[in-house]
Amino acid sequence: MRAEPTLTPETTPKPGLGIFWMVVTGILFVGVTALVKVLGTRVPAPQAAFLRYAMGLVFLLPMLRPLMRLRLERRIWLMFGARGAVHTVAVALWFFAMARIPIADVTAMNYLSPIYVTLGAALFLGETLALRRVLAVVAALIGALIILRPGFREVGPGHFAMLFTAVFFGASYLTAKVLSGRCSAGIVVAMLSITVTIGLAPLAAAVWVTPTLGELAILAAVACLATAGHYTMTLAFGAAPLAVTQPVTFLQLVWAVALGALVFGEGVDVFVVLGGTVIVAAISFISWRESVLKRRAITPVVSATKV
Repeated sequence: MRAEPTLTPETTPKPGLGIFWMVVTGILFVGVTALVKVLGTRVPAPQAAFLRYAMGLVFLLPMLRPLMRLRLERRIWLMFGARGAVHTVAVALWFFAMARIPIADVTAMNYLSPIYVTLGAALFLGETLALRRVLAVVAALIGALIILRPGFREVGPGHFAMLFTAVFFGASYLTAKVLSGRCSAGIVVAMLSITVTIGLAPLAAAVWVTPTLGELAILAAVACLATAGHYTMTLAFGAAPLAVTQPVTFLQLVWAVALGALVFGEGVDVFVVLGGTVIVAAISFISWRESVLKRRAITPVVSATKV
């Protein structure tokens, strides 16, 4: 996860380029979900998440020297640890949900993370929660109810896992926003990878099964696609304002629905598409309002809360 860069007056916005990189980002992250779906449930969720992050540590090699020179106050170290803990839980829950419910459901429900970030920013960071933002949050929660339809469809453990996944990802992002004001984006990302790997290690050891070479290859590909997705997302942030790139995240749901239907035979649930659309519209409205008011952006793009 990266803190989005701010476009400076010297930076010429390139909306077309920003949209292009965000489309690429969406495809990469849908690729991640597809690979985890292929992985299945034989490898327990904490172990699969641990292997994904452990393999991803290879991408931190360029950061070794800055990390070794890092001198921070105790409070910042505690924040890094706290972020690693909540992100560890979020990632383990995401892997659990991904193997048990349709790809479209996971994708749509992950859109709730920015909504929780908005609420958390108001509660803990002193952000103003104006009436328009409150209405957008309510609309997003209605979108979640449209997806889940309690009483009209079976709501399984995977759906409950995704509800909590979005909460924990939101908490992780809020902590990252605070840390990004004190450390470089590279340090924040590197420390997340290290702390989550450490946090997942005992959970993985408790349920360990010997993975096959094919399963290891899938998880290595997951690490590569996830890392590439965060990189292209950063390129999108650098090319265009969040208010421009945020609506493009809806395409992730389109890819997810198509993939689930064509590859995994999951069918098309119009209520999931409708609920996801409502949530993305609410997030996009909040991002647009932040842009209009020229306030410090808090609401993250959906992809910023991915694994």
